[in-house]
Amino acid sequence: MENPELGSASVLNQWEKEGRKLSKWELCRVVKELRKYRKHKQALEVYDWMNDRGERFILSTSDAAVQLDLIAKVHGVSGAEDYFMKLPDSLKDRRIYGALLNVYVRATMREEAESLLDKMRSKDYATHSLPFNVMMTLYMNLKEYDKVESMVSEMVEKSIPLDIYSYSIWLSSRGSQGSAEKMEEVFEQMKLDRTINRNWSTFSTMATMYIKMGQLDKAEDCLKQVESRIKGRNRIPYHYLISLYGNVGNKEEAYRVWKVYKASFPIIPNLGYHVIISSLVRLGDIKRAEKIYEEWLQVKSSFDPRIGNLLMAWYVREGSLDKAESFFNHMIEVGGKPNSSTWEILVERHMAEKRISEALSCLKEAFKAVRSKSWRPKPVNVSAFFKLCEEKDDTESKEVLVGLLRQSRYLEDEAYASLIGLSLGDSGGNGHSAGADNDGSEVLPNQF
Repeated sequence: MENPELGSASVLNQWEKEGRKLSKWELCRVVKELRKYRKHKQALEVYDWMNDRGERFILSTSDAAVQLDLIAKVHGVSGAEDYFMKLPDSLKDRRIYGALLNVYVRATMREEAESLLDKMRSKDYATHSLPFNVMMTLYMNLKEYDKVESMVSEMVEKSIPLDIYSYSIWLSSRGSQGSAEKMEEVFEQMKLDRTINRNWSTFSTMATMYIKMGQLDKAEDCLKQVESRIKGRNRIPYHYLISLYGNVGNKEEAYRVWKVYKASFPIIPNLGYHVIISSLVRLGDIKRAEKIYEEWLQVKSSFDPRIGNLLMAWYVREGSLDKAESFFNHMIEVGGKPNSSTWEILVERHMAEKRISEALSCLKEAFKAVRSKSWRPKPVNVSAFFKLCEEKDDTESKEVLVGLLRQSRYLEDEAYASLIGLSLGDSGGNGHSAGADNDGSEVLPNQF
């Protein structure tokens, strides 16, 4: 797309004008790639284009399920519900219900999810592990571990086999309650289940839980199992290993795995560099982190400000404020485009020296910058800014920030507003929770 604003249809129409006949198989492959890179709007436009040519493209229930998921991501939950209601009964099979259940869980809409699961039970659509895994994910996010247990019990009672995802969520649930013994009971049950192949992810989950419980020796044993189970050209286990060794506090192992990773792949993506620099910064090995950052600058395919933010934030935390500012300037010089978090780090730098006007200037840039859906100014920074304004008797700067927060609709989340010391009257909010419109970052089992 030369101009993304024109939409996917413009590209597809151009292809056909040039004499290329597009098949449904090709277009579904395009949709799959677009979803992989979170280009949900463009993926949905491909389906819209096919829908406008119904005589050529017969869409299946699987296609409808993918569309419902995309509509939720582009137009919200209500859009997905409208699409579901308008579907003919012939297309409403367990995949469609599963897709809508996923939408409700991603939006943490507990009542709607539980009601839909009841409908799925009545229609005999809840006879496999997927809907139970999705519901267990919801209960994990809500920290309702007893509900996870009830889902597992229902599966056992109904002779619905637990799959690798079921066991993984169950392990996490037991571990999150701080019981290594109960988590190990689940692991023993996995060992007895001949249908389950305990993979690297199983041991990564257990390592994470052992770290939370402070049982670092057991965590390292699990990490050895993770490494021994890496197969093929899979980069993801290396990212987990490096990060978890960082959490364990073992910088030499984190760096050793990084070298193995680099030796195994000719190109390391930005995410790989982010993981190793993040781990080394956490472990206080700044010299090595800086060296890898310089290496990344030489090989990067695109500039990712999140990588530089790791070092810049460390400089501010350690009081190296001038170094943080010179690092920021260097990022700009090498072609970096600061994101909202970059500017917020500079806010912390200016507030450390009680410079309100410079901090406010950076906050304005943070609100203007390209940012992820999940970015909001940290409550601790907002509160500190308000406190500094009170100390300096600067009500005007405080009101400017309140206006920015209101304009961005962050204050419609009551919990967030209370964390920064604002009432609903101050915020002009309507009480809607931002939790119902999150970015879907929780890991849900893939169902399409």
